[in-house]
Amino acid sequence: MPSFSWEARSRTGEIRKGTMTGNNEEDIKKQLRSQNLIASKIKKKGLNLSLDMQIGGSAVKSEDLVTFTRQFATMVDAGLPMLQCLDILSSQASNPAFRKVLTDVKNSVEGGQSLADSLKKHPKVFDKLFTNMISAGETGGVLDTILNRLATYIEKNSKLVKQFKGAMVYPAAIVIVSTIITLVLLIYVIPMFESMFAEMGATLPALTQTVVNASILVRTNIGVVLGLGAFLGIGGYFVMNNPKTKILVDRFILYIPIFGDVIKKVAIAKFTRTFGTMLASGVPILEALDIVAGTAGNSVVEEGLLKVKEKLSEGKTMAQPLGEIPVFPPMVVQMISIGEATGSMDTMLNKIADFYDDEVDNVVTSLMSLLEPMIMVGLAVVLGGLVIAMYLPVFEIAASGGAGG
Repeated sequence: MPSFSWEARSRTGEIRKGTMTGNNEEDIKKQLRSQNLIASKIKKKGLNLSLDMQIGGSAVKSEDLVTFTRQFATMVDAGLPMLQCLDILSSQASNPAFRKVLTDVKNSVEGGQSLADSLKKHPKVFDKLFTNMISAGETGGVLDTILNRLATYIEKNSKLVKQFKGAMVYPAAIVIVSTIITLVLLIYVIPMFESMFAEMGATLPALTQTVVNASILVRTNIGVVLGLGAFLGIGGYFVMNNPKTKILVDRFILYIPIFGDVIKKVAIAKFTRTFGTMLASGVPILEALDIVAGTAGNSVVEEGLLKVKEKLSEGKTMAQPLGEIPVFPPMVVQMISIGEATGSMDTMLNKIADFYDDEVDNVVTSLMSLLEPMIMVGLAVVLGGLVIAMYLPVFEIAASGGAGG
C-alpha cells in the first residue's frame, strides 16, 4: 500500500504534518477526517521514503511494541498517570526511532489529545487495529486490559509470521544460492576445463558438450541474463502492487500444492486472532471487519471480507458470505455460525485461532522436513551433474590410455 505525506489543520487551527498509508488521496483524506483533521496538502511518497520506519537498525520491531504494551499495561494497572507512564516508557526505549515516536505521543497527549488520536499520527508503528483497540479501551475505562490483549495478540501474530517466513524463506534462499553457484561455475570454472579439453583435442561426451554450450551461452549473453533477472524482479513488484493483477496472483497462490495450504491456514489463524481480539475489546463488528480486511495479506481474503461486511450491514448473518471465501473451510464457518447464534463470537474465534496456530506449526514442520531432502537432492543433481560432466572426458582419456598401454 503506498505511503503519503500530508499536511492538515485541526479544529483549533493547528497545522500538523505526517505520513500515512492508503489506497489513494481520498483514502488519506477519509483517515484524516476520522481524526478531526482537514487535509490541506497530500503527496504520494517515493518507495525509498515509504520504508523509512521498516529498514535498517531504525526499524520498530514487534518486540519493541510488545515490551511497550506490556509495561504500559502494568503501569496503568498500578494507577500511574498516563503522562508519567509515557514519559518513563519513552525515556527507557532502547530503539531510537521508537523513543522519538513515544516522545511525540507523550507531547501530543500532554497537549490535550486522546491517547488513540496521538498514536494515529504514527500509522507505520501503531496500525488501525492497535489504535482502534486503544480507543475502545479509553472509552470503556479498561485500557490496561486492552493493552494486555494487544501484547498477547502481537506476540502470537509475530510467531505466526515468523513460522510462515521460515517456511518460505529457507527454500527461496537455497534456490538463490544454488543459482549463484551454478552461474559462477558456468562463467569462471567451465571455461578452464573447456580450454584444457581443446588443448588435448579430446572428443567431448554429449553431457560435457551440453554443459560447455550452456557455459558459452551464458558468458556471451550475460547482459541479457542479468537484464532478464532485473526485468522479472521489477515486473513482479509491479504485478504484486497492481490491484487487478495482484488478486489473480493471490488466487493462484492459494491453489499451489503444499504452499497454498500453508497460506490458507495462516490466513485463517490471522483473521480469527485479529477479529476475535478486536471484538473482545469492544470494537464494533463492522469497523473490526474493515480493519481485519485491510490486514488480511491476501487480496482474495480481503475482497471476501469486505463482501461479508456489506452483507452484515444489510442485516444478514456472517457465516454464509464467509463460506463463499475459498480460504475458509466448512468447520470454521460452522464454528463462527455457532458463535453468532450463542453471542460468544470472540471466544469461538480465539479457539479457532489457537487450533490453526498449532496447524500452521505442524504444517511448517512437515513442510521443512519434506523440502530439505528434496532441495539437497536437487542441489546434488545440478552441481554433481556439472562436476561429472567436466570429468567424463578425463575418465575416457584415462580409460583409452590404459587400454592402449
